[in-house]
Formats: sequence, C-alpha cells, structure tokens
Amino acid sequence: MTDRVIRISDGRRTKPLPAKGAPGEPLHAGLDTRGRRLHDLRISVTDRCNFRCVYCMPREVFGPDYKFLARDQLLSFEEIVRLVRIFKGHGVEKIRLTGGEPLLRKNVERLIEMLADIPGLDLTLTTNGSLLARKARALKAAGLRRVTVSLDSLDDVVFRKMNDADFPVAEVLNGIDAAAAAGLAPIKINVVVKRGVNVDSVLPMARYFKGSGHIVRFIEFMDVGHTNGWRMDDVVPSAEIVQMIGEKMPLEPVEPNYRGEVAGRWRYRDGSGEIGVVSSVTQAFCSTCTRARLSTEGMLYTCLFATAGYDLRGMLRGGADDAEISDSVAGIWHIRADRYSELRTAETAKLRKIEMSYIGG
Repeated sequence: MTDRVIRISDGRRTKPLPAKGAPGEPLHAGLDTRGRRLHDLRISVTDRCNFRCVYCMPREVFGPDYKFLARDQLLSFEEIVRLVRIFKGHGVEKIRLTGGEPLLRKNVERLIEMLADIPGLDLTLTTNGSLLARKARALKAAGLRRVTVSLDSLDDVVFRKMNDADFPVAEVLNGIDAAAAAGLAPIKINVVVKRGVNVDSVLPMARYFKGSGHIVRFIEFMDVGHTNGWRMDDVVPSAEIVQMIGEKMPLEPVEPNYRGEVAGRWRYRDGSGEIGVVSSVTQAFCSTCTRARLSTEGMLYTCLFATAGYDLRGMLRGGADDAEISDSVAGIWHIRADRYSELRTAETAKLRKIEMSYIGG
C-alpha cells in the first residue's frame, strides 16, 4: 500500500493532501475526521437573486453596483452533471439546487432533466417562490421531485420588509399552490425567525399550513457570511418556537427520517401534520452533518460557515480526468473537521465567511 499525494486548489494556493490507496486504485470519500459520511450535495446554480432579504443579501451590500459573476465564470450544466456523477460515486444520494434564486438561471429545467437521468438521486430545489407559479409544471416535467420555499411571514407588510423587494406574500402562496398541483410534494416552507422582526409570524404560519400536507420549518437566524449583522440577541431559540406553537397546538417529537437530517421534527398530536426546527445556533448538529456545497463557480465548501473552499472548476477546465477529480474530492472529505456551530462565539461570528447567497443555504 502506497501513499499518494493529491493536489487540491483551495482558491488561494495548491496544497498537497495525503490519501491512502494503491496507485491506480480510485479513492472513496468514506468518513471524515469526525466519522461523518458524504450524503448531500447542495449546488448553487446562480449567485443572483431578485430578493434582498435582510438576513442573506442586504441591499446596502448587494446594491445596483454589486458585481455578480460573469456567465463564463459559472459552471456549465455539463460541468455540474459531471461533478454530480463523481460525487455520486462517493455516496451522495441527495442533490439540492440552490442559489441565489435558482429559478433565475436560464434554462434551469434543462439542468434538472440532465440530473434526473442519473439514477438513485433525490433531486430537489430551494426557491423564494417568486417564479414558481409559472415554472412548477415545467420543473416537475423535467424530473424535479420536491421543492422547498422560503417564506418568512404571512403578514404582507412584514414579508415585504424582510424580502426588501416589495414582493407580495400572495404570489409566493400562488407558487406553493402551483407546486402542489404539479405534484412537487411534500413541500417544505422555510421560515427564518429573527427577534423583533417576524416572531409574531410564527403562530400564523403554523396555523395556516397545519393540515395542508406541507411542512413548515422554523430556522434560527444564523451568522452566515459577514454582511447580515448577526447578533445572538436576534436569535429566537428553536425550543422557544416549539413551546410557542405547542401551547396552542400540542406537539410531540418525531424520530428523524435519517441520520444527519437538518431539522428536528415535531408532529401535531391531533395527526394534522408536522413542523420542523433548524437549531444550528442553540443545538449544534455538526456531529451528524453530511453535507457539502458547490458554489456557482465551482468552489467546493465542506461547511455552510466556511471561510475558504476548493477549486473544482479549475480542475474541470484544466484537463483533469474524472479519476483525478474524484481522488481530490475524497482527499478533501478525508481531512474535513468542520464544527463551526459547536465553536461559535461572538468573535468567530465576525470571521469573513462565504456568503449564503454564494453557496446556498
């Protein structure tokens, strides 16, 4: 058995990583340094968005002069599919398309068709819902299985304030209805809860979707990136959210669907559905995280709170074959030791982390 050196660009330099295996024998990602396997790949297909949500793309940063990526910097559909096939060889079973707003990517339905041709993948997409009403049938026909829709309030004033694009709640609800009619189910609705902004929206959201078959997931406000002005005082703990809902509509805990599932599950005791809570701040789930993220321009990140990534686009366009890229992916995963949420402090929150709009949530 011989050690090989695998060279991986991390966006700043090329560094050698040792990986075990006989020469010519392909490597497998296996487990990282904390015993976590690779199961989910989230792919950002665009860094652009038509919303300016205050917790993700604040307008004072992402204004009219902000320079988004040029088209030739984005991974092509063929490059994305090639990487997905490689990642599937390392155990990835779930692909989530994100952004920015993924439905802004021209002909994204074609990418979905290409990915749907790869057997054994759970293919889903996260959207702000603004274009969903007109695209839901085409997305389903292309092979998309499910959607997750971001909707932070049913109060139109609050929602317009949070999306900072003067976009109405009614159009997002129309998109959710269109997705359900097209068969994109179950639909999940993500609600980022920020104290002093939309706490009063929690109970109305739970009531509105109770019994609908859709699953509302309440997400603690997180310090993703470095532009959203995160403070611990703005976080509404998931335990508080569960208590708030449970006092009006009794809940009971549910076992996760699989190890590493992001949201804690709670169901209504009357059998009318369930909610989820994502507790990255108050109940870190780093120990079971099985997700990797691929940015719009082909940088691989092994944590949502990463400060640097690994340049796979450079390998794709530099002539590397699938085996070389695959070995690099394995090497990256073997040394993964991320546990940011377990270490979070007021000081680490100030780190210049990659923006969520660049690598997806």
